[in-house]
Amino acid sequence: MERESLVELVALAAVAGEHLLVVGPPGTAKSEAVRRVARVLGGTYFEYLLGRFTEPSEIFGPVDLKKLRDGVVETETTGMLPRAEIAFLDEVFLGSTAILNTLLGVLNERTFRRGHTHVPVPLRVCVGATNTLPQDEALAAFADRFLVRAFVEPIADPRLEDLLEGGWALEQVDLPPIGMAHLDRLGATARAMDVSLVRPALAEAIRTLRANGVMLSDRRMVKAQRLVAAAAAMAGRAAPTEADLWPLIYAVPTEDAQEVARDALRPLLTKAESATLPAAAEEAALGPAARARRLVGEAERLLGAPPEGDDERRRWRLRLEGVAREIDAGFLRQDLPQDLLEVRTKLVELLGGDDAATRGAAS
Repeated sequence: MERESLVELVALAAVAGEHLLVVGPPGTAKSEAVRRVARVLGGTYFEYLLGRFTEPSEIFGPVDLKKLRDGVVETETTGMLPRAEIAFLDEVFLGSTAILNTLLGVLNERTFRRGHTHVPVPLRVCVGATNTLPQDEALAAFADRFLVRAFVEPIADPRLEDLLEGGWALEQVDLPPIGMAHLDRLGATARAMDVSLVRPALAEAIRTLRANGVMLSDRRMVKAQRLVAAAAAMAGRAAPTEADLWPLIYAVPTEDAQEVARDALRPLLTKAESATLPAAAEEAALGPAARARRLVGEAERLLGAPPEGDDERRRWRLRLEGVAREIDAGFLRQDLPQDLLEVRTKLVELLGGDDAATRGAAS
């Protein structure tokens, strides 16, 4: 729930052959989103929570002791990251220098090197998770290997009942695997695409970002073409068009810069369209506007069905208060879209008429 765009971005990154960094508080279903994609694809999956004292052998495998007796340092990688097709590394920036340096080769070159071991890695996508972006400049080169950036927040008050219901039923969901072959065919289609026709529009978008203070590294600019081609392939198009440029937003490395990019590229993003990845395309194009649309829909649904009975009405009012608090927490009063402003006015009037519902959130 409210992780549709995250799931779609995992798939997009996998088709593009790139990696995804998810930034958000603990317990916001980052790992569950990746697990579900892995189950559907049926690929070999590796997951690990990194810490300050994590040893390289916990990620890449132990040294083969039999070969070590013969003076050969080789790593037994069975069941470890070098054998994975899909990987999730939680708290990825807490890894030691030895782990991160080895990961650079795995992520960038799809190759694992350690001692005498030098093997190709079948990794399609690695998803890293972190609570906050690192401030240490020493981690900048490693962080830049995660081309796609997604930012998640806890589920808001109005949807707590839906969260509880969905979480309770989670283990009962049966997701039949479709196989990695489908992913590989899409990836091959994306790599074979001619992006030359859309390249001028992409370059112009990057110039617009620069003019608005949003800077992308040369690596990110070049690799953004892979995301555009993957979006086109997943949308069923023979070649990328301006409707497929929306992934550029997710190549912008910080949440604040993504908001600036949305505003700067608003005319271009109105063309964003993907029947296969609708949530990710909408979030890229609209950002706060997409949240406003959801809040308007939630408020109108509740206002249109007032319940009977004291207990039900009390719970109904709590949900309305939750919507009002989420509106005030997510939008400045002067920036409210007209339809959201109208809904907020109705909520305040119904809940007391003195703005009491929103004062509670501010305090």
